[in-house]
Amino acid sequence: MPEIVLLSDPRIAEVPVKECDEPLVDLRALESLRVDRRLADPEGAYARVRLSVADRLVAAQTRLPRRLRLVVVEGFRPAALQHRYFAGSVAAHRAAHPDWDERRAQLEASRYVSPPEVAPHVSGGAVDLTLCTVSGVELPMGTEVNATPPESDEACYTAFPGISAEARHNRDILGVAMTSAGFVNYPTEWWHWSYGDRYWAFSTGARYARYGMSAGPAL
Repeated sequence: MPEIVLLSDPRIAEVPVKECDEPLVDLRALESLRVDRRLADPEGAYARVRLSVADRLVAAQTRLPRRLRLVVVEGFRPAALQHRYFAGSVAAHRAAHPDWDERRAQLEASRYVSPPEVAPHVSGGAVDLTLCTVSGVELPMGTEVNATPPESDEACYTAFPGISAEARHNRDILGVAMTSAGFVNYPTEWWHWSYGDRYWAFSTGARYARYGMSAGPAL
């Protein structure tokens, strides 16, 4: 697999942010996209993304074969929840490996959970998604959405070579559609794509990120 730059890499945090103050919009209002409720929260944050992200998701949908649909699983994630996820992952690594220092535990945690200060979901610029048929049947993608590297033996990595030919084909379809709409993938998670955040800026060579930490939806 190609070299992977993790979100914990100091170069990601060094990317400047020029916040554009773009609002969060609710993807459930768009007929062209499907929003899954497996990670639904009472406030509906999971279904919201920045306006330009929503526009690009609609564009990505038009680039799929007519028999397929994007299925959005999670968009915006409140900062407090991201902090809880990351701290829990670090603690679990420290418990499983008592000889690791905090830095090593944070590095391993970041293979799956973003450090809060650079987390794409907290910016409103990231989305976790998969593919389904018009009738709603999800396609084989090699792992479930949100499978961790340990539990999937790293099959969750986008370029992992050991998945089936069908799963590889489906990942490629998703990748072409999302890339052509301006998104970048986080390479340890085939389902995670973002636009406008620090990781996007680093990956594309943009001078700055468009989105910092979003305050969340007005409810």
